[in-house]
Amino acid sequence: MNRAKMRTSAFAAVAVLAGSVLAACGSDSGSTGGNTSGGGAVQNAKVAFLMPDLASTRYELADRPLFEAKMKQLCPTCEVIYQNADSDAAKQQQQANSALAQGVKAIVIDPVDSAAAATIVKSAQSQQVPVIAYDRPIPATPADYYISFDNEKIGAMIAQSLVDHLKKENAKGGILQVNGSPTDAAAGLIKKGIHSAVDPSGFKLLAEYDTPDWQPEKAQTWVSGQITQFKDQIAGVVAANDGTGGGSIAAFKAAGVKVPPITGNDAELAAAQRIISGDQYNTISKPIKIVAEASANVAWEFMQGKKPAGKTTLYNTPSELFVPTVVTTENIKEVLFDSGIMKAAEACAGEYAKGCAELGIK
Repeated sequence: MNRAKMRTSAFAAVAVLAGSVLAACGSDSGSTGGNTSGGGAVQNAKVAFLMPDLASTRYELADRPLFEAKMKQLCPTCEVIYQNADSDAAKQQQQANSALAQGVKAIVIDPVDSAAAATIVKSAQSQQVPVIAYDRPIPATPADYYISFDNEKIGAMIAQSLVDHLKKENAKGGILQVNGSPTDAAAGLIKKGIHSAVDPSGFKLLAEYDTPDWQPEKAQTWVSGQITQFKDQIAGVVAANDGTGGGSIAAFKAAGVKVPPITGNDAELAAAQRIISGDQYNTISKPIKIVAEASANVAWEFMQGKKPAGKTTLYNTPSELFVPTVVTTENIKEVLFDSGIMKAAEACAGEYAKGCAELGIK
């Protein structure tokens, strides 16, 4: 072989080798974002699940285990990095930064502060990490996806249920409105939905309150002041979730006066027991399994490099919004117990046994 041919062959070999290296790099990149069979990068990926507070028991008892179980089913070797910010927006920012530093391929976040969470979205997206807003939207900077029950509809449903009950009972007086956290965009949607039912109801809105961090104790303190001011003028209370509803009930009991019909939302065990005993009028069943598993599915799609389409759009974010169910004594057996969402053995012990028996829950 002459020298010209030798140089040509050598050059070709280098070109082939370079092409192989580039192809290998491309294959690795693809396995991180779409090829689940090419190198294990997706299967061994990490996903962050960042929850907002401990005031609601649901995050530790339901959201976390349900999300982790679904992710394990989808990707047995993937790792879920779970953190709870305990109502501290700055802490949640640190948790998100830590998750990014650990190389997560997606972040699922229920923000403490919907406005502050915009910084988390920008930081993640700048690193090509998709963000799924969970339960609470992030209006200022669109996340890559939003999954929740329809919060505005939740507000309208619990309020309309209360209004209809008060009218049926020919109740006199006005309504107190106990909203959720002022830093939570979902609370703002619930608040809007409540007003859509209360404002045209014919019942006077006596006063309303935005509960910092959804804290039941703060709701209780505020309602106690309203009892002192309005006394027997309070026909009912629209509380935005079970925690603030429980705080409202505690305020009336502490004042030694009759507890009026009071709403809730989340179908927590304690709320179900209050409905069974007659202390709470309604709650909302929004099976956490639905949103937890849906968010795991969407996160997994993003982790594979896919771009899931939303069923609707909210705050310029592709979204999927599920429709909840109002729960009262009339349907609590069917919705919470016959469905298997809740177990009678957990709800009907002790002082609640009689109420369960009367409602046929066993």
